[in-house]
Amino acid sequence: MKLRKLGSSNIEVAPLAFGGNVFGWTVKEQEGFALLDRFVEKGFNLIDTADMYSTWVPGNKGGESETIIGNWLRKSGKRDKVIIATKVGVEMGPDKKGLGKKYIIQAVEDSLKRLQTDYIDLYQSHQDDPETPMEETLSAYGDLIKAGKVRSIGASNYSRERLQEALDVSKKYSLPHYATLQPRYNLYDREEYESELMEFCVKNNIGVISYYSLASGFLTGKYRSPEDLSKSSRGGGVKSYLDAKGMEILKKLDLVSREYQATPAQVSLAWLMARPGVVAPIASATTLVQLEDIMKASELELTSETISLLSET
Repeated sequence: MKLRKLGSSNIEVAPLAFGGNVFGWTVKEQEGFALLDRFVEKGFNLIDTADMYSTWVPGNKGGESETIIGNWLRKSGKRDKVIIATKVGVEMGPDKKGLGKKYIIQAVEDSLKRLQTDYIDLYQSHQDDPETPMEETLSAYGDLIKAGKVRSIGASNYSRERLQEALDVSKKYSLPHYATLQPRYNLYDREEYESELMEFCVKNNIGVISYYSLASGFLTGKYRSPEDLSKSSRGGGVKSYLDAKGMEILKKLDLVSREYQATPAQVSLAWLMARPGVVAPIASATTLVQLEDIMKASELELTSETISLLSET
């Protein structure tokens, strides 16, 4: 499989990232082990998670996803086969949030322990923290990189202005710079990335790892009416896509899927893989059948005409 450079880092990844947000939520440990085994067996290597996954599940306190991944790493012995990307900053509990230096230093130790590894390949600021000076955050990351606990850093949910500020601070104080960005981006949600971030990321060699790549499952085509929302625990997040724009996108996906003998999910991910700046869209799977489906997207080469057709909506 042809690997892609993760922005300005020295890390290379396959063109699809496994979204670890499902671990400890809709995927239990043994099911997760099977999914990760198959993912790596097929030549993929980027696993994305966060320390706060999955605090939204009743009874969870956060760290469940990292714990499952860590148990898999220990059992499988495949640490050298994968790129682990996790995040810090979203609230984990009282006094456990933000991008202050003291908290980052503590949070990375907690993540390393849960992941059962000595280092994190890509450590990402989960969201902007305007209360903390950018220099303080990047200095903390610098210490972690020098200590060998982090290889490279990235940002998630940052505006273009704040990304520019981060790059300026990195350059001014000779601190590590954000090599990647995680924005919400898919065939439906395009405005923010394409108008604000795409040109900036390409120009500054910031590798994009898009999340919500399948719009909470809407772009798989299984949600086409309000009645379909009960098909899964994630159905509630799809309701806003059931409008005229969403139906037009599904219509085009159906057309292209028939032409390429592919599924809507494969076409949606292949479109993302071909977009400027995008290195690897993130997609989740809860079953091996779903995983096999999305992995085939990497084999799908859309023509420029097809990409244009899909992009017109």
